[in-house]
Amino acid sequence: MNMSPLKVGQEFLVTIKRIGINGEGIGYYKKQAVFIPGTLVGEEVVATCTRVAGGYAEAELVRVKRKSKHRVQPACEVYGQCGGCQLQHMSYQEQLRIKRDAVSQAIERYTNLDPEECDIRPTIGMKDPYNYRNRAQMPVGYDEDGVMVGFYSMNSRELVNVTDCDVQYEEINTVINHAVDLLDDYKVFAYAPKTKKGTARYIVVRRGFKTGEVQVTFVFANNEFRKMNALAKDLMKYCPDVKSVYLNINNEDTHEIFGKEMKHIAGEKFISDELGRFKFNLSPRAFYQLNPEQTIKLYNQVKYAAALKGNEKVVDAYCGVGTIGQWVADKASEVRGVDITRQAIADAKENAKLNGLTNTYYAVGKAEQIVPKWANEGFKPDVVIVDPPRTGLGTELIEMLKRVQPKTIVYVSCNPSTLAKNLKELTKKYRVDYIQPVDMFPQTSHVEAVVRLVRQDRPSKKQR
Repeated sequence: MNMSPLKVGQEFLVTIKRIGINGEGIGYYKKQAVFIPGTLVGEEVVATCTRVAGGYAEAELVRVKRKSKHRVQPACEVYGQCGGCQLQHMSYQEQLRIKRDAVSQAIERYTNLDPEECDIRPTIGMKDPYNYRNRAQMPVGYDEDGVMVGFYSMNSRELVNVTDCDVQYEEINTVINHAVDLLDDYKVFAYAPKTKKGTARYIVVRRGFKTGEVQVTFVFANNEFRKMNALAKDLMKYCPDVKSVYLNINNEDTHEIFGKEMKHIAGEKFISDELGRFKFNLSPRAFYQLNPEQTIKLYNQVKYAAALKGNEKVVDAYCGVGTIGQWVADKASEVRGVDITRQAIADAKENAKLNGLTNTYYAVGKAEQIVPKWANEGFKPDVVIVDPPRTGLGTELIEMLKRVQPKTIVYVSCNPSTLAKNLKELTKKYRVDYIQPVDMFPQTSHVEAVVRLVRQDRPSKKQR
């Protein structure tokens, strides 16, 4: 039986050797890995063990004995309590470096590929890495002053009151604070999952990057509140930028934000926004990147990786409301998008009309079923763009790609671990040309990456 050198409650001294995938520092105490949030590489810290698990331990920072030159003062007053950000104690240049390292470490851990040969490029960052999020979805709860919203603390269901989030648009913070005041005024009580009493579960706010239009969705556990129209009108009076208000009913015991029932309450059904030369209409459920400034950089990287000449057939898998496919459509002969969400496909078709595109086509369904059908009908894609959720590509979709064999795959990843696991399978038929990390979420441990994969019988972009 292996005995841990650390015991819960034990205070110890350790040097941080690297940063983990969730932004925590990792040190080794008598060869046992210890995960300590809020620490930086090279720091000597005193910590208290909080948990011992198989082969590793977790600890809480007590004090830093030797500081890293990359340590900075966090901007947020509740940093360390709120679980939304993990890296505000780290200089931004160091954040960009460790995010590239996260991709490299995942490649090394889950594949037989040499990270050096994968050409992992420096992370593309932001000039101002604060106030960048165009959408907030904040749980509703209580504190001593009444109804409040916030974010859950790390690895718990304890809600931390947040009135001014430093990574959200200031205008979103203002709208949310007014919405909270109105819930209090109208005596809409917060929903308590344990007792199943109360009504308000979440406030979801989205703001257009260019237009400034705001859409608010109240998520309630039931239909008991009868003055929703009046509350919505009051909110639109206090916040003139609010152009659209919805009510969503979610009475399920689930971690999903939205339930099945979505009601339009006031204002417009959509808000509009612009990215580059493109216009988009956005409904509450529409997937839309949370950092518009970086989205433009990300999509330009996708376009560069696709290397279209004008005559290629492109498939946009997981197309959502069509943003990526439409971004590259001017350089393709035809773009076909597929997504399992019916509303997303309806939005994609509407957005294509809005942008005057005539070479796009959209279908509802699973890409692993739809794309082979298209190929059998004569639409064999030259380029497939995939932008999957954090869980990565499913086995069926990977097998479909290996069967259909497009010349190029452009993989947009939001999770280095699942990316690496997928690359292990895809590189049986494809070669990694390069990997370009993009920082979509400064101050957090998340990193996105654009990967260009070329069929093994094709020259790489570097070779041309």
